[in-house]
Amino acid sequence: MARPITDADRRRVRELHAQDKSRNEIARAIGRSPSTVSKIAGQFTPPLTFDRAAQVATATAARKADLDQRRTEMAHRLQDVAERELSKMTQPTVYWEWGGKDHTYDEREQPEPTPADRRTMMATAGAALDRSLKLVPPKQDPGQESRSVVGELMAGLARDYVARHGGPPPEPDYDQALDDGQ
Repeated sequence: MARPITDADRRRVRELHAQDKSRNEIARAIGRSPSTVSKIAGQFTPPLTFDRAAQVATATAARKADLDQRRTEMAHRLQDVAERELSKMTQPTVYWEWGGKDHTYDEREQPEPTPADRRTMMATAGAALDRSLKLVPPKQDPGQESRSVVGELMAGLARDYVARHGGPPPEPDYDQALDDGQ
């Protein structure tokens, strides 16, 4: 048989609720089930609620902002990796060998890496740049947007000319313009 709800249970639920404890935290603190805590909370006028949607939304927004910041930092680090790899492509490089029957060490410097090493560096730089751009895509160039607006305007004018005159606009005669002194 279930233990009856006491005034001490009610008082304790009210105190812990005022401390902004969750239903499950209150249940653990008073040694009751979460459903009993909900029943007790519903007996008050007005009933106590455990609606934490606003707190959850705030916490979620904060977490997303933190992840955005971390993603941006990671994109910067990947950009640094790409730049470092690209800078190595034209730098003097030391190649070494260790081995042979006498276990000798041999070292030589070349003015720049071998083509195979350069391909590897390029692949590493490309992968780092690709990941960086996926983490933080570049903002669209405002000039590009302006150029596309101008392009759309020119295309619209050409369509309008075709609709009015039944054919494309004539090509400008630059030689004639030069003869006319323009």
